[in-house]
Amino acid sequence: MLALTVLGSFATAASASAGSSGGGVARTDPAGTVWLCRPGLNDDPCAGNVSTTVVSASNNRTVKHAVATGNSKFDCFYLYPTASPELTVNSDLTVQPAETSNAMAQTAPFSDVCDVWAPMYRQITVHALLGGTAGPEAGKIAYASVLSAWKDFLAHYDKGRPIILISHSQGSVMMIQLLQSQVDNNPSLRHRIVVAIIAGGNVTVPDGKDVGLTFQHLPACSKTDQTACVIAFSSFPTEPPADSMFGRPGQGISLNYGQTQTTGVHVVCVNPASIGGGTAELSSSFPVAAVAPLPAQALPPPAVTTPWVTYQDMYSATCESSGGSTWLEITHNAPTSDVRPLPAEPLGATFGYHLDDINLSMGNLVNDVRSEEAAFNR
Repeated sequence: MLALTVLGSFATAASASAGSSGGGVARTDPAGTVWLCRPGLNDDPCAGNVSTTVVSASNNRTVKHAVATGNSKFDCFYLYPTASPELTVNSDLTVQPAETSNAMAQTAPFSDVCDVWAPMYRQITVHALLGGTAGPEAGKIAYASVLSAWKDFLAHYDKGRPIILISHSQGSVMMIQLLQSQVDNNPSLRHRIVVAIIAGGNVTVPDGKDVGLTFQHLPACSKTDQTACVIAFSSFPTEPPADSMFGRPGQGISLNYGQTQTTGVHVVCVNPASIGGGTAELSSSFPVAAVAPLPAQALPPPAVTTPWVTYQDMYSATCESSGGSTWLEITHNAPTSDVRPLPAEPLGATFGYHLDDINLSMGNLVNDVRSEEAAFNR
């Protein structure tokens, strides 16, 4: 049931304001798509100030000033996780702080490597998921609005440019269906895909293979200069429980796109910090302001004055497999005296570090996209 399998980063409030475009291009276009993010919006949450304070284990701080403005030769198409606080089963297309803050937290740094396009879609709301009122029809409504926005994007905006796809949680449920129906079996469109980042969604392949089942032609990425491939993972501190939503084939979030096979298959894990395999340091990046239900990334004085913070030499990651599950295991490397905040599991062990999937490896993912864009241009 959708009611228990797509609960993701359910933001109910945020400090950011949805607002209107305040000039520039309009949020709603003639085809009816409402753009949460698009080039030219004056209040685009997917671009802007990404200046970052880098904090070491000894609390030394270095500020890196940067403004992500887009203006790239590449487009990113992003689908946000569960966010809508509306009291209906499916959301409408009204831009609210919940969607705005999630988009900022998960995509603003990507504006350094692509122009980010993010449509509003009629996702299943937090209310419906928690209340168990979302049946199959709700999923169909959500996907239909994603498909409409995708077709509008291709017809009127992308203009044949190469595309990076980014999604998380419920957004990944939608993205997997979109790729299955529109891209995987379409060679001309598939060859325009630089990479698909599918976080918190169970992409499944046969054992010993990097493609099959979920996708027939889009393999798991295995090297940094590979294109038209998938970076997929779910983050945990240790092996996911037997009833986990993520990392286990044939259950949890897999059921939302009809994957029920549990033997001879496994869920894909591609380590954003080391695409070829092995253990590597994560380059995490978090918004300093709170993005509900996540707290602000509070630090001891002096206060962080930049909108972003990263923790140097704090985490490493490796893909692990055990007990029928596959996951991105996050290890805390810092000494016990470290005062920096640790990731938490506010939704419980079955979700692990799900809410932080993208931010724990944000810097790595941006660098992965940069490398794959370079390969795409060759």
